Amino acid sequence: MSQFAAIEACIRQLHARYTDAVWRKDADAFGSCFSEDAQWRIAGRVFHGRGEIAAGFAQVAASAGRILLTFRTPQLEMTGRGRAGGRVYVTEQCTWRDRPPSTSIGRYFEHYVDEGDCWRFSWRLFQLFYYGPADLTGDFFEPRDFGAFPRMPPLDLIPEDFTGRFARETE
Repeated sequence: MSQFAAIEACIRQLHARYTDAVWRKDADAFGSCFSEDAQWRIAGRVFHGRGEIAAGFAQVAASAGRILLTFRTPQLEMTGRGRAGGRVYVTEQCTWRDRPPSTSIGRYFEHYVDEGDCWRFSWRLFQLFYYGPADLTGDFFEPRDFGAFPRMPPLDLIPEDFTGRFARETE
């Protein structure tokens, strides 16, 4: 097996661990998908470090019934020894305690690091493309495009926050 194929398999396993942690609403397992000094950039927020990331996820999980993530094939580039960057499209199907079920479609830009026992996220930025019913009659968004892979957003970018629009669904 080539080194690239082996690393891609490790990244896919990382996405699988992440998906499992989200489904089970396990904040500790979710946090363990990130390096100790990682950043998670989502919905206008930036979470710094594994502990803050796990706590941020716990808040989201508390308002959810279930969340099922489906990751597509990641595009990957080796960026150094034990480091890689990539982007991956993801669909999220959710049930919520305080609003109707929803489907989201988006893209994660990611930096990964090999920490010996497994690969982890060291930086992630989520862009939302769609939110609404599964039949795609909801809202589509046009977040900033950074060009074809391997182009990535700047590390200090704050992603757009569309969550205010979702709150209207419960009113």
